[in-house]
Amino acid sequence: MNLDDIQIFHDSHNIKLRSPFGAVITGTKVKIRLWTSKRCAAYISLINFYNNQIELQMNELGWNEEINNWIYETEVNTSNSFGLIYYHFRINYYGRNIIYGNNIEALGGVGQVYFNDHKSYQITIYSNEKVPNWYKEGIIYQIFVDRFFNGEEEGKVLNPKKNTFIYGRWDDEPMYIKDINGNIVRRDFYGGNLLGVIKKLKYIKSLGISTIYLNPIFDSPSCHKYDTGNYEKIDSMFGDENIFKELCSKAGELGIKIVLDGVFSHTGSDSKYFNKFGNYDSLGAYQSLQSPYYRWYIFNDYPNLYESWWGFSNMPNVDELNPSYLDYIIRQDNSIIEKWLKLGASGWRLDVADELPDEFIKILKKKLKDVKEDGILIGEVWEDASNKFSYNRKREYLFGNELDSVTNYPLRQIILDIVRGFIGNSYFIKKYMSLKENYPREYFYSTMNILGNHDTERVLTVLNNNVSLLKLAVIIQMTLPGVPLIYYGDEAGLLGKGDPSNRKTYPWGKENKEILDFYMSIVKIRSTENALKNGEIQFLKLPNEILGYERLYNNEKIIVVVNTIEMEENIFLSEINSNKNIIDLINSEKKYEIKDGKLKLNLKGHEYKILKVL
Repeated sequence: MNLDDIQIFHDSHNIKLRSPFGAVITGTKVKIRLWTSKRCAAYISLINFYNNQIELQMNELGWNEEINNWIYETEVNTSNSFGLIYYHFRINYYGRNIIYGNNIEALGGVGQVYFNDHKSYQITIYSNEKVPNWYKEGIIYQIFVDRFFNGEEEGKVLNPKKNTFIYGRWDDEPMYIKDINGNIVRRDFYGGNLLGVIKKLKYIKSLGISTIYLNPIFDSPSCHKYDTGNYEKIDSMFGDENIFKELCSKAGELGIKIVLDGVFSHTGSDSKYFNKFGNYDSLGAYQSLQSPYYRWYIFNDYPNLYESWWGFSNMPNVDELNPSYLDYIIRQDNSIIEKWLKLGASGWRLDVADELPDEFIKILKKKLKDVKEDGILIGEVWEDASNKFSYNRKREYLFGNELDSVTNYPLRQIILDIVRGFIGNSYFIKKYMSLKENYPREYFYSTMNILGNHDTERVLTVLNNNVSLLKLAVIIQMTLPGVPLIYYGDEAGLLGKGDPSNRKTYPWGKENKEILDFYMSIVKIRSTENALKNGEIQFLKLPNEILGYERLYNNEKIIVVVNTIEMEENIFLSEINSNKNIIDLINSEKKYEIKDGKLKLNLKGHEYKILKVL
């Protein structure tokens, strides 16, 4: 027997073969079908979150003339399931076993036959938690405080730290001052502060921003503040509690929420908790075994050998589940989480969520919602967050008890790839649909959609300072489901490779006006169109160099098309009623005509359109 005699087919994106599409609420019954060209015995293997596996024989539904295939079916009841179910098929044909699973990249959709190690399909199972609309329907502005704006009169730098380097000019290039071993010997500052953020709130509001996410602002020796010295105190170079409360209040008056960066997997070695250098009036874990903080840390050879974040000795790791640490950060009255929420913050972004235990995140989420019901919890996750595996554990980020949102690095990658011509629309759609399939809808529409941040090259640098490509990337970012994030200065045309040049100061008075005007116009469209905030997405069948999709919400339809190449292209959009009006949301004076249910569009090189069908 030749295995070519039998064709096997399953497509997890086709509701005829798997229904309903994508992630499901616990208790949903998922119907799974397999098509084969010849009659056989078909089995499905189901592997649950805890790696328990069962195999079931599928029901034979008979021959279907319409599709010219035999149909086999099973129903998966998720009532007693948690997190993830993986599945693949075994087909027995004339005594031979054939394995059919997900495609080699495990992206869902059409699968393939395997003769050895196979890839499985994924079903995500979750409890139906809601994400606050203020976050889900908004736009985020990320601020690295030291580099944004100095609100003090005549640019006075607040409370400079000992042995620091203050730049002479606001537009100086950032740099690290290191010794011959590569250790930083002097910390550098420009003098940006929270008063500066307050003074620029009207500008931020003019951008159409609804959420400000601040990089860490707590006491710390560095400009980036990921080496926390004291969680209870705003860094004195940035301001104090009263300034923070004023920021939250004045931002709130403009309809803007403040989200803080929580660095809870490690502290600074120069902190009240570790106190390696004796700079704090406390008994630190480094100083004494009797320290109240000693059990927060993991020492291999006390006191000089201890676990630290990625081997950086200035960031000793903590045991997040130590009862004393849990009480201090989360559980006790006026804990760190509670204190800053009550002072005006509307949520937290968890730094390196992968390095925080699931139990810690769950406890934090519950506390946050108890203190502020519409608070938001965002996690830094670099991969597909639904099936993330880290530190020998499957993570539970998106199943309902942990994060409300995650950083969408996978989307960033495919946006930058398609506008640079590295991939076409077919691969973009394939990667995108994998996320759409794996993420619960509520979280899919809440992902933090970035083009860049403090950990990446500036987006304009990635795109070789090509403003046309930047516009394409921003058009895609602003018109897809999820919450777009603007990293301060990207809207002004800032350039910069890795750290520290990706953390340059905002170029006040020297903005690229073309880029800034473009951002403002596109954000306005995003902010005012319900279909772009909440609508379903359907991709259009177009030439591989043209990315196109519809956003559908109630009776609204918005069509987005992007020409990713420099050549002019003509395309036809079909199934549009001739009695419909087409409004060009970018150029309102542009008129379009529908003939025979088709709309002809001429797209110049790197041209884009956002069309509203009424």
